[in-house]
Parts: sequence; structure tokens; C-alpha cells
Amino acid sequence: MRQPPKNRVAKDAMKAWKISAILSVGVLWLISLTIGILTSLFAWPIWIIFIALVISVVSTILFVFILPRLRWRRWRYEVFEQEIYIQHGILIVSRTLVPMIRVQHVDTKQGPILKRFRLASVTISTAATTHEIPALLEEDASELRDRISGLARVDEDDV
Repeated sequence: MRQPPKNRVAKDAMKAWKISAILSVGVLWLISLTIGILTSLFAWPIWIIFIALVISVVSTILFVFILPRLRWRRWRYEVFEQEIYIQHGILIVSRTLVPMIRVQHVDTKQGPILKRFRLASVTISTAATTHEIPALLEEDASELRDRISGLARVDEDDV
């Protein structure tokens, strides 16, 4: 079996993923609060509040504190002349090889959370799928985009 790719995403990716998770889990906490208010107004059983709180606490611990670190540890990539090697996943680790001759275009993208940490994601499109290398430093993402674009163009000219 092939060795895992060598390059990691930026360490600040964990912070960006935690903020995204906090926003998502915040919605869950609002729903729990609403359930608590409705339970007191309509005299629903108290166990409903308990279940909502347990789900909110477990989700917060899992999505804000545990998964961003695991996700960062698993995300790796490496660019070779003939292919792009991407590894990601927490429970199920996926290792993907994207042949350079299949690359149609390469983009960088940056939302408000990534922008705050000066991060960007590289999106690699083929005819069939789109692959993403998330949360790289802006400079690294630009260099990677240009490098992949150049390698894909060279391979195209050779065919």
C-alpha cells in the first residue's frame, strides 16, 4: 500500500472548522432553548428538555472540540507530476488519486471564516467530480493552484 501524502492543511484550519461548528451547534442550542420554553408553556414532559440538552451538549463536544482536530490530522495531500494524491476522512479514510490529464480547471475559494484566518481552499475539477483541498494558507493555495494548473496544461500538451 502507498504511503500517506506528506502535506497537511494549515494548522489554523482547526480554528476555522471550530468556528463553523460553533455556528451550526448554536442553531441546535436555539432549538433546545425553544423546546425548553415550549415545554414550560404547554406542560410537556420534562424528559423532552433533558433529551434536547443531552443532544446539544454531545454535539458541541463532538463537533467543536473533537472532530476539528481529528479532521486536521487526517487531511493530507501531495502533488506529483502525473497525479494529485488526497487523503481525508475520520472513521473512513479516503485516499484519492486525481490524474493530471483529467484536471479541467483549478480554483481557489475563500469564505468569511477562512478569510479571517487568511486561508483558502483549492478546488480541482475533472469531468466527473470536484475535489477540494481545504484551508491552506492563502499563499500556499495560490501556489498550489498555479502548480496544478501548469502540470495539467503540460500533460494536456503531451497528449
